[in-house]
Parts: sequence; structure tokens; C-alpha cells
Amino acid sequence: MRRSIALLVASLASLSAAAAEDQLTRAPGWEIAARNCGACHSYRLVTAQRGDARFWTDLIRWMQATQGLWEIPPKDEALLIDYLATNYGGEDFGRRPPIPARLLPGAESTPGADR
Repeated sequence: MRRSIALLVASLASLSAAAAEDQLTRAPGWEIAARNCGACHSYRLVTAQRGDARFWTDLIRWMQATQGLWEIPPKDEALLIDYLATNYGGEDFGRRPPIPARLLPGAESTPGADR
């Protein structure tokens, strides 16, 4: 029974590593992203984000403060942020902007919804 569980765990780890290699840009630091980001998120969620080093640092701090993200060793964190900013940077930082209040359901009856 223990051997079966060990084989299952090894197989899942191997599949996870293969998924990381297929979905993350292979560049210095990708293994750190696979370990830290992939522990909670799909790699597609990670690669869909865009931001500079400040964006990624703020996002990591927010996850640590509110979502239970562990402390990442400083050397690994620096490599992770550099990897993310270099490979998933760009001018389209982060998520889409919020939907304007005037476009939300019920806006026609909400004071100040013309913004």
C-alpha cells in the first residue's frame, strides 16, 4: 500500500513538473515560479498576469498578508520577481480595470452611476 502511494505521489510530481515546463517560459528562475506559484495556482493564471517588478512584489506581499503565502527566501524571491517581470511584464499591468459603475446592473437607479 505504501509503495502504491509513493508511486502515485511520484507520478503526480512528474506530471506537475511536465506541466510547468510546458506552460512557463524556460528562463532563469522558472523552477522557483513552478514551486511557489504552481503550489496554489494553475500556470495559466500566472502567465495571464502582466506587470513590472513592483507589481509582482506587491502581489506577493498581498498573497502573504491575506492568502497564507509562505515567506520565500530573499534570494529566491529576488529571482522569482525578476523572472516574472522579465517574462510576464509589459505595459498591460495586472488585471483588467474595474467595470465602470454606469455599466453595472442597476446603475440606472444608482446616484452617481454616470462615472
